[in-house]
This record gives sequence, C-alpha cells and structure tokens, in this order.
Amino acid sequence: MSKIKIVLVFLICFGIYKGYVAFSEFEIGVSDRITELEENVDIERQGEVIALMMYLGDPLELKEHLLVEKESKCLDMKRIAEETSFAYYECVVVDANLKGGKIISVNKELEIL
Repeated sequence: MSKIKIVLVFLICFGIYKGYVAFSEFEIGVSDRITELEENVDIERQGEVIALMMYLGDPLELKEHLLVEKESKCLDMKRIAEETSFAYYECVVVDANLKGGKIISVNKELEIL
C-alpha cells in the first residue's frame, strides 16, 4: 500500500508542475503573440527601442535608422559599418514610432550606447 501512496504523491506533484509550466508559458506566449500580431497587421505604435543611426554631411544629418534587437548586435553592426563606409554611426536608445517591425520616425534620442 505504501508504494501506491508514493506513486500517487509523485503523480500529484507532476500534475502541479505541469499545470504551473503551462500557465507560465501561456502568459509569456500571449505577450509574444500580441507583439507579433501588431507587427503583422501593421499597427503603428510608439516605444523605446535600440536603433543604429547613420549620419552624413558636414553638419551631421540623420539619413537612415535601423531597428536592432540587442545592444551587442547594434555595436557589432556599427563596427562593421564604420569599417566599410565613411558615414558616422551611433547605437542609440530612441523613442520612436514603429510599424511592422520598422522604425517609421524617431521622436527623441534618449541614450547613446
């Protein structure tokens, strides 16, 4: 009889664990799916993101900007871009309008990385 109780306790613990994992993955998955749907539907939103900015001209003027996921990736891209071109590049945290996973317009530069 004690073996049956031990197996029953393990099954209950396993069920509680699986319920917890399913609940936590559901919460994470929902926020990821909402962001993915916003990008696919082309809903314009505003947020703080990391951008690789390219400046040209004698008084430096912003010519291009690129949305980047991580700071380390932005710094790598900046290094490669500066080796292959004469433009001035910066990795910046910006407040921008986003649509479809792209930066539509930069509202304010918040922090240079």
